[in-house]
Amino acid sequence: MSSGRVSRHARVRMIAAMATVCALSAAPLAPQAVAADTPPYSETYRPQFHFTPEKNWMNDPNGLVYFKGEYHLFYQYNPSGNSWGDMSWGHAVSKDLVHWKELPLALSHDDNEMVFSGSAVVDRDNTTGFGTRKNPAMVAVYTSFDKATGVQAQSLAHSTDRGRTWTKYQGSPVIDIGSKDFRDPKVQWHAPTKSWLMTVSMSAEHKVRFYSSKNLKDWELQSEFGPAGATGGVWECPDLFPLAVDGDQKKIKWVLVVNINPGGIAGGSAAQYFVGDFDGKKFTADDKGAYTPPAGTVVQDFEGADFGTWATTGTAFGTVPAAGAVDGQGTVDGFDGKGLANSFHGGDAATGTLTSPSFTVDSKYLNFKVGGGRHPHVDGTVLEQGPPPAGTVLADFEGGTYGDWTTTGDAFGTAPATGTLPNQQEVSGFLGSGLVNSYLNGDSTTGTLTSPEFTVDKDYVNFLVGGGNHPAGSDNPTAIELLVDGQVVRSATGQDGEALNWASWDVKDLAGKKAQIKIVDGNSGGWGHLNVDHIMLSDTRARPVSQETSVNLIVDGKVVRSATGSNSETLDWASFDLRPYAGKQARIQLVDMNTAGWGHVLADRFTEADTAAKSVVQRADWADYGKDYYAAVSWEDAPDGKRYMIGWMNNWDYSGAIPTSPWRGAQSIPREMALRTVDGRIRLTSKPVGGVESLRKKHPATATGVTVKSASKPLIGPAADGKALDIEATFSLKDAERFGLKVRTGAGGQETVIGYDATTQELYVDRTRSGAVDFNSTFPGVQTAPLKARNGKVKLRILVDWSSVEVFGGTGEAVITDQIFPDPAGQGVRIFAENGSVKLDKAVVWHLDSAHD
Repeated sequence: MSSGRVSRHARVRMIAAMATVCALSAAPLAPQAVAADTPPYSETYRPQFHFTPEKNWMNDPNGLVYFKGEYHLFYQYNPSGNSWGDMSWGHAVSKDLVHWKELPLALSHDDNEMVFSGSAVVDRDNTTGFGTRKNPAMVAVYTSFDKATGVQAQSLAHSTDRGRTWTKYQGSPVIDIGSKDFRDPKVQWHAPTKSWLMTVSMSAEHKVRFYSSKNLKDWELQSEFGPAGATGGVWECPDLFPLAVDGDQKKIKWVLVVNINPGGIAGGSAAQYFVGDFDGKKFTADDKGAYTPPAGTVVQDFEGADFGTWATTGTAFGTVPAAGAVDGQGTVDGFDGKGLANSFHGGDAATGTLTSPSFTVDSKYLNFKVGGGRHPHVDGTVLEQGPPPAGTVLADFEGGTYGDWTTTGDAFGTAPATGTLPNQQEVSGFLGSGLVNSYLNGDSTTGTLTSPEFTVDKDYVNFLVGGGNHPAGSDNPTAIELLVDGQVVRSATGQDGEALNWASWDVKDLAGKKAQIKIVDGNSGGWGHLNVDHIMLSDTRARPVSQETSVNLIVDGKVVRSATGSNSETLDWASFDLRPYAGKQARIQLVDMNTAGWGHVLADRFTEADTAAKSVVQRADWADYGKDYYAAVSWEDAPDGKRYMIGWMNNWDYSGAIPTSPWRGAQSIPREMALRTVDGRIRLTSKPVGGVESLRKKHPATATGVTVKSASKPLIGPAADGKALDIEATFSLKDAERFGLKVRTGAGGQETVIGYDATTQELYVDRTRSGAVDFNSTFPGVQTAPLKARNGKVKLRILVDWSSVEVFGGTGEAVITDQIFPDPAGQGVRIFAENGSVKLDKAVVWHLDSAHD
């Protein structure tokens, strides 16, 4: 089960995963409206050849097994709605991994448990006694989440009619260690030991456990693996399987997949893997050797008695470099020498900056070590709060009453609060002496507070907001909403902190309309309240105060590069690409403007170098380098010994906010996995399952021998345009720095760029202008994957669907999966080259039929 719900910080993580719509990135429009007469599977963003349920929320793939001619796909499913909750197992079957038939709910939540992620096996020898040898049972092994205690344990259910109906085992759970972070069992038959093997996650400890059993009911712990590789988030949905290296059946290695959230290669959720050996009891990862960072010129190592020419503000960094941890702080490690910059002075509540003198950029990279909090820099923020912009104040809650606003419930009381309420952490950031604070009598109270109607006559609605992060549209929201004609058209939440900060809605498209503000507290759990103040109409967007803990590069007064820690006291390497700023004046600034948990930053050893340093995350191995490939697991018992893998095509950073309805969540295209030796290392590679080719329409569009120089132009013309495409392209490198294809172009400049950067030898996908991107601040961006050209050529396979791109580079060692939400009218395909020329040897573009009946 993915960590959108339960971990060490269960309630906070659960809601944050549903939809991170924070005060600094208030959600724009509600999910894409669906006309009542829209036929199923034809909605605006509905994938045409990726599995989605007809309606409601879906996340992790579960129970992947092949049996009697059918590939089974079970999945985390909410039968009650389009947001995370009531976790159960949905079910679909396919004969080719492309055409899917959705079946009735398989395993349902009940009064006592939710049915979290797991796997399924066919008990051919009837080791459980659930079936017979003639009619073997299909057995599901899943994590049962106890609603009363939060404990996660491993339980069984079985089916004797090919997975159509299920019976939960009354002897469950079969493994219960009393943990709230013990989940996602992947079970398989291990022939050499004639026993069942379970791979299961100790998620908060960054460990995987291996258990064995003769009957699926009685399990014995064999070993543990981890921590290793990337550990910036919980470990989930593990999988273990053997593969031949380079097709040599005499050279078998084992692959351990460990999905991680957050802390993935592109931010948020991702699928990490290890290659090694398994002896039936223990997995041993191949030794990749120690890491040596690139040599260079050290410009600041904090080894002196003071900060030298670097200047401080505030109190967070103290007056001299730290010698490690400071008072009240846990152990700090990973820094070099004796000193480092550490903004924990005075605890997380202290704020301040540490800034280098100006210098001329004359090197390619700035490498440094960073640790501490994961609170990224957000463009548009300021370091100090100024006065509100000019405009019309709709409510400042100063008069001792709510005036003509109306209340329901008991969360808001009869009058505004004057600050912090009993038993509440300190509330700050409001203006004057009054504010809305629904903590009245604690988080257990609920209610609404609604404004009278007003006319939208300015460009922005600005307001201060804090409190809980429970977005509008979730089951129990804490949100401020803008209503037009009774419908929610904008919403925002707090960030699970008591400090209020500015948020803004761009309402230019609503000019002249009648509207209302509604403050909703429907939540009685942790952070089940909202703080709001100073709601106003203005032609100027209010600028929120920074809440970052970051290392920034400032050029021409703007932050152009930024890095943070990963909520860890261990420093790790990071790197800024300085090449675009050669010859310019720059400054390095360490910023701690955060007073909440992990509200500090650590930094050391700033070094100018010709090569970028790589972090632990960058040095780890990833099955996919995109933002949207998580909970990846593989099918058991596939024909011909094939290993097919599928992932949830989403990211917990914004999964609950993507603009789809009446469904939310898609699965990736299933992929055939292989181990190949690439640049001297064994790598896990993937390619789309062969069944995709059955969707190709006849008469593809083809281009050959096209040279492009510093330009962008249609690849072929209308014949190549489309919303569902399968593209194969081979480029020959010339002198272009970057080149590739742009898909889903048109519609007001929208485009999704699929390119190759010859200067960094990286494949990339840029979705910053791909359509709807502003529903969450972490959604727009550029994802990169290392990819070396072969014999001067770069080969790409690109699958374009109505709301996704999947890019396979080289022999499948570089894969990027990203959701996109473009205007349906944007269907162009263009070729481009930047700063030089490239030759397209050949491109073939197939239009794909829908896989829906």
